[in-house]
Amino acid sequence: MGKSRLIYLMRHGRINQSLPHRFVGQLDLPLDDEGIRQARDMHFFLKDIKFSRIFMSPLRRTVQTAEIIAGSRTISTQQVPGLAEISLGAWDGLTVDEVRRRFPGEYEKRGQDLAHYRPPEGESFADLAQRSFPAFTELAMENPGPLLVVSHAGVNRVLLSRMQQLPLEDLFLIPQDYCCLNIINLDNGSWHVDAINRLL
Repeated sequence: MGKSRLIYLMRHGRINQSLPHRFVGQLDLPLDDEGIRQARDMHFFLKDIKFSRIFMSPLRRTVQTAEIIAGSRTISTQQVPGLAEISLGAWDGLTVDEVRRRFPGEYEKRGQDLAHYRPPEGESFADLAQRSFPAFTELAMENPGPLLVVSHAGVNRVLLSRMQQLPLEDLFLIPQDYCCLNIINLDNGSWHVDAINRLL
């Protein structure tokens, strides 16, 4: 654990979101045309970085993003189930209005306890932190850098909250645009967040 690790933590490229927006969670949606373009731009931006490994969530949008960035380079890639986006259970695929109609009062309960509220059959952000942070820490400690990790807005926010010792209740204050970069150093067991939500 005495070695330094450089980790590029990304959000996947854009996915198709109809209006009004729906809760996506673990719906397995692909990148849209703009998301593919974003990932291609990031491929060229990162082309000179000699990543030792690429890790990603198993969901299609992160796998696509990682594959486009890797391109023709021979880099070991691995899907990490612990990095999958938060499961919103029965809310996945619904709009806010649909949630309010089908589950009266539940959306308001979530707002009152963002860290610990679980939608029916889903996870809380505290649950997400408990599965994603150990998975991220393990891959960071066991692999020489630089590493590329492609995940999701929810996952990235709870990881960045933990690294900066911020309360999960404030996680939505951390911006995570599509295909953004967060740059992290793990140095002697201490996390240093050097950049958040960097865009091209």
